[in-house]
Amino acid sequence: MEQFTDKVVLITGAGRGTGRALAEAFAAQGAIIAANDITPINLDETIARITQAGGHAKDYVTDISKKMPVQAMLNEITDDWGRLDILINNAHVDPKKALLDLDEWDWRRAVDVNLTGPFLMAQSAGRMMKAAGGGIIVNILSGGEGHAALKSSRMGLIGLTVELADEFSAYNIRVNAVSKGSVDLPSEVKEPARELAMDIIQATRYLCSPEAAHINGKIIITNH
Repeated sequence: MEQFTDKVVLITGAGRGTGRALAEAFAAQGAIIAANDITPINLDETIARITQAGGHAKDYVTDISKKMPVQAMLNEITDDWGRLDILINNAHVDPKKALLDLDEWDWRRAVDVNLTGPFLMAQSAGRMMKAAGGGIIVNILSGGEGHAALKSSRMGLIGLTVELADEFSAYNIRVNAVSKGSVDLPSEVKEPARELAMDIIQATRYLCSPEAAHINGKIIITNH
């Protein structure tokens, strides 16, 4: 069943890995994919794979850590498709250094992409969704793996998810997160019925489905 037919889904970090897998999974269920990454090199393959499978997708090469490019991208998506139904914040960077060896540029870049990026994306997309009468935002957490900068920004993203869910609920916008693997979370933000029951793709699609209409401000813990 193509439960996301004609839904416009924006996925950041869609050029490879989990982002590409998410793009293909949503496209396979009828979604129109707005695929974002900072470089077109990997996006080309993502778009090709989707279109060859009969899906609909377009690439949007943008640095999500910068406000003006984010706003320009969302304006372009509106021009192209008329709306935005779902935002999936997946892009992240992980400087592979211990704290004693981590330089300031790497730290700031990680925070900019992993935390400021989702904030800017959610803020601009949230305004569009508010005007449209509602929408869905899912933040992808990194799980237990990663190094200092990634882990630190991930904890900030958990807090941002909860606050976005609280503020955006008045506009019929649901905001949740998915964690790949184990991560320490306050019990009130876990979704226990789904804990360890799905993989990252299944959990994200579930949160974007009508079945999850009652879930807001929660984090699903996946098995992988």
